[in-house]
Amino acid sequence: MERAHVLILDFGSQYTMLIARRIREESVYCEIHPCTMPLAEVRRRAPVAIILSGGPSSVFDEGAPSIDPALFDLGVPVLGICYGEQLIAHLGGGRVEPSESREYGAAKVTIHRNEGILSRFDAGETIDVWMSHGDRVMALPPGFEPLGTSAHSPFAAVGNAARRIYGVQFHPEVAHTPRGTDVLKSFLFDVAGCVPDWSAGAFAEEAIARVRSMVGEGRALCALSGGVDSSVAAILCQKALGDRLTCIFVDNGVLRKGERDQVERVFLGSFGLDLRVIDARKRFMDALAGVSDPEQKRKIIGRVFIEVFDEEAAKIDGITHLVQGTLYPDVIESVSFKGPSAVIKSHHNVGGLPEHMKLALVEPLRELFKDEVRAVGDALGIPRAILWRQPFPGPGLAIRVIGPVSEESLDILRAADAIVDHEIREAGLYESVWQAFAVLLPVRTVGVMGDGRTYDQVCAIRAVQSQDGMTADWARLPHELLARVSSRIINEVRGINRVVYDISSKPPATIEWE
Repeated sequence: MERAHVLILDFGSQYTMLIARRIREESVYCEIHPCTMPLAEVRRRAPVAIILSGGPSSVFDEGAPSIDPALFDLGVPVLGICYGEQLIAHLGGGRVEPSESREYGAAKVTIHRNEGILSRFDAGETIDVWMSHGDRVMALPPGFEPLGTSAHSPFAAVGNAARRIYGVQFHPEVAHTPRGTDVLKSFLFDVAGCVPDWSAGAFAEEAIARVRSMVGEGRALCALSGGVDSSVAAILCQKALGDRLTCIFVDNGVLRKGERDQVERVFLGSFGLDLRVIDARKRFMDALAGVSDPEQKRKIIGRVFIEVFDEEAAKIDGITHLVQGTLYPDVIESVSFKGPSAVIKSHHNVGGLPEHMKLALVEPLRELFKDEVRAVGDALGIPRAILWRQPFPGPGLAIRVIGPVSEESLDILRAADAIVDHEIREAGLYESVWQAFAVLLPVRTVGVMGDGRTYDQVCAIRAVQSQDGMTADWARLPHELLARVSSRIINEVRGINRVVYDISSKPPATIEWE
């Protein structure tokens, strides 16, 4: 019997998984599927509610994604968000037009009727929302009523109470819509009558069962890095497979200072995993020699990474699957995931894989955000010291050395990064900052040390606040802390004579420089 769930149909929005995240925060189970899912399959799954995501298309585009209008006749509550609202209007006989004044960013919506998806608001109040659209609904289909308006959207929120079909032009799932959760709660509980019975523990149990089913009687290798994602994936798969799981740690030469020793100490000693440490430093460095392009770096590391695992698999009888700790932010920035989402960049876990990889891929955390992974890890009994490690990219320091990677540049960066890590911990900010790290720039500047002139490299410090890695803001670290970090790096790390602080947010920048 399938679990009762909310079905999210993805029309390509970068925010689609945020919708799922917000729903799961309310302890309601949900699944994301492509908007191309056949109506018969939607009916078979019998969702308790359906959400149509936003997307980059216009309903007027040739080949614009759409759905069978009969979906609205299933008797299931429907909420359309942004493009989803426009599609509801377009298919229902309303009118959608290109907006004379596009709305991108912060806007205000005035509530006209506190019913349906706005039942938790007061009529007449104005709320802050986040808009991202070029088209707008200009005439409603029969049976629909306006619930809220903005300066440029006369139908910023609409509803057909009799059919339980609603739409909003703004994005309630993003943090920039402060009361967006009230819109989603109203839809989930007041309109659809959902039951809050999903938890991280429930996900863990289901994921363990899925891994057992996927691997069957085979054996699996786990790509263990010691970070949060791969650690949770490893322990989850150990519970599913027992001694049919072998964990492989690859020293790829682009690790942080002392990382290999820590992984061996924790996972061999504390967890008793079947852990094999592979020293592939020379192999990775040879493959990366002279490569400056970040996409090439990522793909090279992904390719060599899988090659190593293929070779290790050949040494162990019965290996059929490869486990990776891929998370949703990795996927949504790398591939068209479950819908026509735009590709931003490839990722170590999902980019550069050989077309004929010999092992089937197991990614039990593929649809989770970092905080959800930590909750699952806690349910599995993994210590906090592991669960609260800051994210570290799969390509490691290779994408924090801007330009070609060399042993010398890596040694310089490791020393600087270790200072950043130590000082952030000493300041008591390690768990409250999403990521804090050093980046080595291919820029040389003049400096003065003692009575001599120097001409050395620049180190950039990057520290961000985030909830899930999809968006991030630069961390307002105390000036005293920044001064201490800068002083230590310049005085203790030979080869760096200038330190700068990155104050870019995501978007438009990414968290990593490459």
